[in-house]
Amino acid sequence: MAHLYLSAAQKSSGKTTVSIGLCRALSSRGVRVQPFKKGPDFIDPLWLGQAAGRPCYNLDYNTMSREAIRASFVRESAGCDFALIEGNVGLYDSTDVAGTETNAELAKLLGAPVLLVIDCAGMSRGIAPLLLGYRAFDPEVWIAGVVLNKVGGSRHGANLRRAVEHYTDLPVLGLVERDPALAIAERHLGLMPSNETAEAEALVERIAALVADQIDLGAVQVLAGEARPLVGAVEPPAPRAGGESVRIGLARDSAFGFYYPDDLRAFVEGGAEIVEFSPVCDPGLPRVDGLFLGGGFPEYRMAELEANRGMRESVADFVARGGPVYAECGGLMYLCKGLHWKGQRRAMAGALNAEVEMRPTPQGRGYVRLRETHGFPWPALEGTPPSRSREIRAHEFHHSAILAPDPTWRYAYEVLRGTGIDGCHDGVVQGNLLACYSHLRDINTGWVERFLAQVRRVRAH
Repeated sequence: MAHLYLSAAQKSSGKTTVSIGLCRALSSRGVRVQPFKKGPDFIDPLWLGQAAGRPCYNLDYNTMSREAIRASFVRESAGCDFALIEGNVGLYDSTDVAGTETNAELAKLLGAPVLLVIDCAGMSRGIAPLLLGYRAFDPEVWIAGVVLNKVGGSRHGANLRRAVEHYTDLPVLGLVERDPALAIAERHLGLMPSNETAEAEALVERIAALVADQIDLGAVQVLAGEARPLVGAVEPPAPRAGGESVRIGLARDSAFGFYYPDDLRAFVEGGAEIVEFSPVCDPGLPRVDGLFLGGGFPEYRMAELEANRGMRESVADFVARGGPVYAECGGLMYLCKGLHWKGQRRAMAGALNAEVEMRPTPQGRGYVRLRETHGFPWPALEGTPPSRSREIRAHEFHHSAILAPDPTWRYAYEVLRGTGIDGCHDGVVQGNLLACYSHLRDINTGWVERFLAQVRRVRAH
């Protein structure tokens, strides 16, 4: 199947804008595009998924083995015409000097040609040694083409193209001129989520029109068609056992929307019916057996969340009655008594006796390693080693902090690397509620099956 790795020399080069444009422009021409994103990011995948019309899946070395990455790529690409993998940071960037988990290594693992997006602002002939150096640094990385981005005009573009063509054999597949009208408002970790932007669809269409006008889509498809097939067999994932049907309420609206699509699929495969609801708009909870409150940016909807008293009371009552709840980051914030930001305090659900405050800099950022404590509330999976004997790999990114965590709180996790609630612990356990800053993935933890087992156990009693 045709596939392409879209990367850059450095972060903030415009690769997400180009990726969004390619996904929508090709989809609009009848090409079935499957997007992927390297790393644990939620925000870029929301945009890529909207542009392609299908969920974007994360390929993340922290939570996935090489075999799992290959298997996920094969599974999610099945039935599509074109797979686009958007990298994170720069092609070779890594804190590991050996670069074992870089974009370059992922492109090699997937046999993907690399289309390199270069931020050309303030650059002319110097683009040639940059490209030559990137190709020479690791000859096994298949850098197959270049898109010249943030070009200052036709004269600037002609000079850049002339330098690339004179000194290298790399094809220039596009020149994209600077266009402030296409800028997406930046928020915390990169870009504003598309689920928060009312104009998201119109913006995707504008980006697609620009890309279709300034990038050779036919040449992109030809390049992707030259991708190397994956070597060796890729085992399909084992079928899930399923179980008694349960209804899981999923918070999804302009305040909450950070969910991994393969985690949500795991709920369905495990016998759950997902019932979406809006903490911003709906008057109260639907009839459900358990709740999953994912991440997002509730601070941008704090006035509306406070105003929806019916929902706040409904969630607090569900927790008080022992309803099973799992909450991550933004969901944890919503469960607190009050949210402080920009000199204001707004009341939240109040299920946790705590205040939470937004701060100007990240309070927890990056990959985390956790170990379950004796207070972890969910049953272990049959046939797996004791959870307290192994590390859990996850990630966190939050500007908020819990003010004066309750000294009597029981925690689900010991933090081995990262911040969590207080630098040492994460995952507040209160009755059948588990709320943490860390974002888990089912693919490496099996958390969905364990949570569903907890839901069924609570319902049985």
